[in-house]
Amino acid sequence: MKAMILAAGLGNRMRPLTLYKPKPLLEVGGKPLIVWHIEKLKAIGVTEIVINSAWLADVLIGALGDGSQFGVDIRWTRELEGLETAGGIINALPLLGTDPFILVNGDVWTTFDFASLLNVQLNDDLAHLVLVENPEQHPKGDFTLDAGRAYTFEQEHAGESLTYSGVAVIDPEMFDGLEAGKRPLAPLLKQAMHDGKITAEKMQAAWVDVGTPERLSALDLQIREGMYV
Repeated sequence: MKAMILAAGLGNRMRPLTLYKPKPLLEVGGKPLIVWHIEKLKAIGVTEIVINSAWLADVLIGALGDGSQFGVDIRWTRELEGLETAGGIINALPLLGTDPFILVNGDVWTTFDFASLLNVQLNDDLAHLVLVENPEQHPKGDFTLDAGRAYTFEQEHAGESLTYSGVAVIDPEMFDGLEAGKRPLAPLLKQAMHDGKITAEKMQAAWVDVGTPERLSALDLQIREGMYV
C-alpha cells in the first residue's frame, strides 16, 4: 500500500514561522511534523510515500530527500502554485497508481496507529475517513458519523457531528474523469457521501490540527513533558 502526505500549503496562519521554512518542517518534540508521519508509515510497512510540494519546495525536498534516511522511498510532485487538496492528489496519481492509498495531511499530529488503515476494505466505496472530536476552533464539525458511514449535514442524518482528521484511505477512482488543476477535496467527499460511498470511523487517539504558532508551541511542550507517551 502506498501513502500520500499533503505538504504543499503556504502555511499563512503560521507566519512568521513559515516565511523561510515550509510548515511540514516545523518541529514538535524535536522532530518535524512530517517526519512523525513518515516514521509512523514506515513502522506499519508503508514505505512508498508520495509528497506534494509548492511553497519552499526546495527546502522541503532538500530536508527529506529520497527518504532513504528514514528507510522509505519518497517520490515528489511539484506544484507551481498550490493545487489544493484534490488538485494535488490528481497531480500525483501517476505515482500513486490505481489501488487505494493512505492520505495524510502534513500539518496534523496524532498518536493514531496507522496500522488499522491497512485493513480497510473499500469494496465499492470511494474513501474511508478517520474523524475526531470537534476541536474548539471548529466546534460544529465537518460531517455526521453513523454506523460506520459518513454523511453531510445537508443529508440531515442522525449521528455524531465530527471533524475530518486529515487521515483517510482513498480510492483513486474518486478522481476519475476530473481534469488537473486547482480543486479542493471536500466537495468530492460530500458528493460521494450523497452517493453512499464513504465509510468512516472515530479516532480513539490524540490529535492536533497544528494550525497556529500557539498550537504548535502547546503541542511541543506537551510532547516534551511526556503527555503522549
